[in-house]
Amino acid sequence: MRKKISVIGAGHVGAATAFRIVEKELGDVVLLDIVEGMAKGKGLDILEGGPAGRYDTAIIGSSSYAETANSDVIVITSGIPRKPGMSRDDLVSTNFEIVKSVTERVIEHSPEAMLLVVTNPLDAMVYTAFKVSGFPKHRVFGMAGALDTTRFRKFISMELGVSVENIQALVLGGHGDTMVPIARCATISGIPLSHFLPQDRIDAIIERTRKGGGEIVNYLKTGSAYYAPSLAISEMVESIVKDKKKIIPSAAYLEGEYGIHDLFFGVPVKLGAKGIEEIIEIELTDKEQEAIKKSEASVRTVVNLLQF
Repeated sequence: MRKKISVIGAGHVGAATAFRIVEKELGDVVLLDIVEGMAKGKGLDILEGGPAGRYDTAIIGSSSYAETANSDVIVITSGIPRKPGMSRDDLVSTNFEIVKSVTERVIEHSPEAMLLVVTNPLDAMVYTAFKVSGFPKHRVFGMAGALDTTRFRKFISMELGVSVENIQALVLGGHGDTMVPIARCATISGIPLSHFLPQDRIDAIIERTRKGGGEIVNYLKTGSAYYAPSLAISEMVESIVKDKKKIIPSAAYLEGEYGIHDLFFGVPVKLGAKGIEEIIEIELTDKEQEAIKKSEASVRTVVNLLQF
């Protein structure tokens, strides 16, 4: 029996995510949006591509939460996107109300689901879903580090002219300008990045990684990234529904790990059939620990704005 995956929000991120999940045949999909007809039209478009795309998975678009009943995984993308000049944190009050409402509706129909939050400001929004749902921490998490890490890997690939498949990297921290790419963990076929590049070029790649989302927003003017986010989301969903147990940086609820309490924060986790099955804690240098504390403070400032 196929898994059931609901994607809430049929905007650019949601629609691209639904398409990628269907294309990879990870499960049957419900694409939901409150804008009448939007999800139905996009869902039908994706469905009709099955013969050419060689996928047999089903997808329906709907504006009714009842259609999401008994979902195994629920991906929350609902919210307003960033515009030029806006930080992810500027979205907090509006998107808090949206994510709160969506969470209340989806858990009513799928009390055993896992919640994968994508809405920005990410760390605060996944905290919102966690508090509103009352779900255990292993069933609520956010997509952040998966995207930040893929950007980091691609920028390294571009700099070195090598395949992305040879590159491993790690980004910790909040999903924003204070994220912490761990350069010493970046390797090319097991060879440290520092073997290939001087520190000033590594620093430039780290800075572009931190500003990667904003770079795209500045070009688009009226929206934010969606192709790369949809790929990162589908990687997380695949690890869950196939029980692959991949180590993927994700926003997870910390209770002392990395010295952080009562906060969702980007760390490497093992994702499997039970959701977050393990939080991987690595030793940090003094400089990395300092950067983590700065990122923690930034995330906590936004979370403290939430009004439950």
